[in-house]
Amino acid sequence: MNKDLVFASANENKILEVSKKLGGLKLLGLKDIGCFEEIPETSDTIEGNAVMKARYIFEKYGYNCFADDTGLEVEALGGQPGVHSARYSGEERNEAANRTKLLNELDGNENRFARFKTVICLIQDGKETLLEGIVNGEIGHEEVGDNGFGYDSLFIPLGESRTFAQMTLDEKNVMSHRGLAISKLKKILGSNL
Repeated sequence: MNKDLVFASANENKILEVSKKLGGLKLLGLKDIGCFEEIPETSDTIEGNAVMKARYIFEKYGYNCFADDTGLEVEALGGQPGVHSARYSGEERNEAANRTKLLNELDGNENRFARFKTVICLIQDGKETLLEGIVNGEIGHEEVGDNGFGYDSLFIPLGESRTFAQMTLDEKNVMSHRGLAISKLKKILGSNL
């Protein structure tokens, strides 16, 4: 078993961001291990997708690894887009179209409560651990801010007047769903390094 740790992501910026949050821990990305195929994400839950991706890397490539999946759950829409957040407007993963669809579906609805949820599945030497980060907030009535990605320009965390897209990366990481889940991951990895 290779003792390097793989983050099951092909997004170099995301890998650097997570590595920084983990205290500079050297992470391998998918391209570093020669994984260029599309990893299946066919579960109907956020947890299921995180587990599916981590197991794929562990079983096929033999690395200790972790994978994450994130969804935006909007109360007025019965928890949608949820596990379908990245493909809410269609299979092409168009972030602008996703935001437009969300705003259209909430048009005229005063219940704007939503939550972002990230689940990380860590596999070390065959042992699986699930970690979760959740942040509550609301969906704004229009896009505000230039930072971030996905739904960040619409999501206003509880207790804030700004969207995630109006915050610096450091500000967002303190309170974000992914930041909270990664903080839990850091505690586990710190005791196992």
